[in-house]
Amino acid sequence: MATGSPAYTWLDDALETIHRAHWHRHPQSITQGPGPEIELEGQRLVNFASNDYLGLTSHPDLKAAAIKAIADWGTGSTGSRLLSGHRLLHKELEQAIAQWKGTEAALVFSSGYLANLGTITALVGKRDLILADEYNHSSLKRGAQLSGAKVINYGHGCPEVLTDLLVKHRDHHRRCLILSDGVFSMDGDLCPLPQLVAIAEEFQSMLLVDDAHGTGTMGKMGTGCREHFQLPVGDWIQVGTLSKALGSLGGYVAGSASLVDFLRNRAATWIYTTGLSPADTAAALAAIELIQREPERIAQLQLNVDYLAKGLEGLAKLNFRRSPINSPILWVGATNPAMALEMAKHLREQGIFAPAIRPPTVPHSRLRFSVMATHSPGHIDQLLETLDRYYLD
Repeated sequence: MATGSPAYTWLDDALETIHRAHWHRHPQSITQGPGPEIELEGQRLVNFASNDYLGLTSHPDLKAAAIKAIADWGTGSTGSRLLSGHRLLHKELEQAIAQWKGTEAALVFSSGYLANLGTITALVGKRDLILADEYNHSSLKRGAQLSGAKVINYGHGCPEVLTDLLVKHRDHHRRCLILSDGVFSMDGDLCPLPQLVAIAEEFQSMLLVDDAHGTGTMGKMGTGCREHFQLPVGDWIQVGTLSKALGSLGGYVAGSASLVDFLRNRAATWIYTTGLSPADTAAALAAIELIQREPERIAQLQLNVDYLAKGLEGLAKLNFRRSPINSPILWVGATNPAMALEMAKHLREQGIFAPAIRPPTVPHSRLRFSVMATHSPGHIDQLLETLDRYYLD
């Protein structure tokens, strides 16, 4: 339908272009879930699209914690944390995150996206330099743009290129911030963290790693990329989310006490927004306690990832390359967006939910599979058999 005012007619043209490129997206209502099986618009499907990696969203401990928090504190935090919105629960969650991550302190934001935007724009400005992995998440990219700093992207996962750029540009700027995902959300590979830490120290640069998909999934105790690489805790900045493996909502920044105190005073997305709700805060706190008490959930997730990856390797016609790190994100390539949509349609007709991922989210179209600890071998076998049939038909 055409828009009324001439000032908005460009919207219809832009939408038509999106449709022609097979880039158009719209939300689909899940009518029953969450879990490894869901009901999507009335159809029962095996769910390979969820970031609920450990299956904690429906865990009784998290539900009970959220319900108690609502009973004690109500449904909302009522204001920003510096005014009426700070609760003892927030302090307890931040202390738990810092203890789990091995840092001096932590700060909880209302989303992981806000955590990245607020932290980046607080740390650097017009006189500064940002060097960012070209495959970084949108929140890192947007935060870099909003900061006003000079932004240069380096080749994905390539510390040699990063070093060359620092040699060329570092001395011309006041501060430098290196940005990278930990586990990359669409590729499932891991940043070269040991090299990034060493490079940041050599060139007196700050390093921020978004561990959204590594938190709760990487390392024996699920503390993320640092534990995976068995690195000591350093001065670099750990950012993540409470909404994936932790089964709640919100984001965090973990680092030195000075960093956290500075962000409380300079991070606009923390200062000027309502504090995380009591229910979400309590659920995230319960999740951290549960993961530390039951690390076997992470071990089960790793077994499921390995089982699916080996199965995908056995399907010769698939465009699949296994990552050596066993992250819970696996994908198979498609020639173009139309093919990705066709593959996703075939899977859905056979009872599998794995949406097509297309530009501009990724440079190359694909099907992305998110593995959960609660997937059964039967769920994974059904996916593999359905993919095999797609290439036989």
